Amino acid sequence: MARTPSHDPAAPRLAALASLLADETRASFCLALLDGRAWTAGELARHARVAPSTASEHLGKLVAGGLLAEERQGRHRYVRLAGARAARLVEELAAQAAPGPEETHPRTLGAAGLSSALARGRTCYDHLAGRLGIAITDAMTARGLLRQDTGFALTEDGLDWFGALGAPLDTASRRPLARGCLDWTERRPHLAGAAGAALCGHALDAGWCERIGSGRAVRATPTGLRALSELLGIDPATIDGP
Repeated sequence: MARTPSHDPAAPRLAALASLLADETRASFCLALLDGRAWTAGELARHARVAPSTASEHLGKLVAGGLLAEERQGRHRYVRLAGARAARLVEELAAQAAPGPEETHPRTLGAAGLSSALARGRTCYDHLAGRLGIAITDAMTARGLLRQDTGFALTEDGLDWFGALGAPLDTASRRPLARGCLDWTERRPHLAGAAGAALCGHALDAGWCERIGSGRAVRATPTGLRALSELLGIDPATIDGP
């Protein structure tokens, strides 16, 4: 007589979570929301090229499953990723997914341009990713502001550097000051955590970076390239290439 296998009580929850991202439309929504902003259901429907009714159904599942949070302002319904943990899950799963032939060789100029822009620089929820994020992470490590030998950690000099930058960090926060987030285009970790969020916010507020269109892609401005060169010794060619 066959014995019924015992199940880990976490298995059904893990399967339910995995099923949320097993649909391409829902995965597309979550990737779009990695820009850290709130989107309307209509905007996400147009992004994924699905009917509004289809988008609403998928968004309901993502909200119920805890990956997205919704806000209502008047007649408008906005959704965003539920938090940093949800964003980290989506980004790291994207990093583990090997690119297919169509991603490696985009078929249209528009797709090629978007792929190139995302590889150069993008937001990963609330921190910087792509070549831009990696260049900053490497430069901070080389200058002794960040350690990666035993996991990501800011040094005392790193804390002072953020203070001098005008982006002091809340060391009493429960959120990690620094952590590594696997970059899905560079396949290396970039800086995340409170320090990554503070740096990304400062870069956008100070005009070091600007968003490209309505998606996640960002580019360093001439002002930003000069600032990164002066403050961290970053060669603009490392992030401003094709």
